[in-house]
Amino acid sequence: MTALTVAAIGVNSANLALGNETYQLAGATFVRNVDTPNIYDANHVTHITASTPAEIDELLAAADREFTHASHRRFGCDYRTPPEFISSLSLHGGYERSEALIMLLEGDLIGSPPPFDIRPVLTEADWETYWELMILDWNESHARRSQKPNEDVARQMWRAKKRKQPPVQNWFACHGERPVAYLNSWEGVDGVGQVEDLFCHLDYRNRGYATALLHHCVREARARGAGPVVIVADPTDTPKDIYARMGWRPVAVTSGYLKNLGEQST
Repeated sequence: MTALTVAAIGVNSANLALGNETYQLAGATFVRNVDTPNIYDANHVTHITASTPAEIDELLAAADREFTHASHRRFGCDYRTPPEFISSLSLHGGYERSEALIMLLEGDLIGSPPPFDIRPVLTEADWETYWELMILDWNESHARRSQKPNEDVARQMWRAKKRKQPPVQNWFACHGERPVAYLNSWEGVDGVGQVEDLFCHLDYRNRGYATALLHHCVREARARGAGPVVIVADPTDTPKDIYARMGWRPVAVTSGYLKNLGEQST
């Protein structure tokens, strides 16, 4: 594995931790936020080193103690995670595995962006507009998974996104004066940036708003010091193919092991 691939995995992990309490415990990194207990990204364990039965038991017990406020347990795993820990989750049962495709852009984006107005999300009024788009995204994604959306959990997600700015900067693409799509940019760490969280209103898709945002956010991340830029895709969904056509290449897959304990989380 190249140093650049390691850095790409690392910047995504750092992005998930932004805006949350982060600390070391029981041979792992804990990311926690009691204000958003149902949000997976804000309440999870990563950088796991536990491999012996005693170490694994200690880590699982620590997770139960540290996340009493949350209705889930989530462990983020990558190439460094001991297989003994991963296999122990299968033994304990109740964990569902999901994957994230880490994609990296080293050169210029392919294609030319349409000349849409792109503006930053800055004010509380902007964030209320962001909410109006985000709840559409929220309902659509839950319908796709045949799940019932929970607006209280959606509000937690909205607060979690606000906490990341700064250093993350969110952007709107506008149709006239109306914001119809969003994406964010971050200069990242160690010269590797990230763009994330793309959504476009259903009525304005296939017009180039997403393309315009991707070009803009890559430029913004690079203007603030990034060289290569990461984007993370769902390996089971179609956006990954769009990213590949624009120049991103797949470099790694990370996985999450999730157990829901009751109330809906996301």
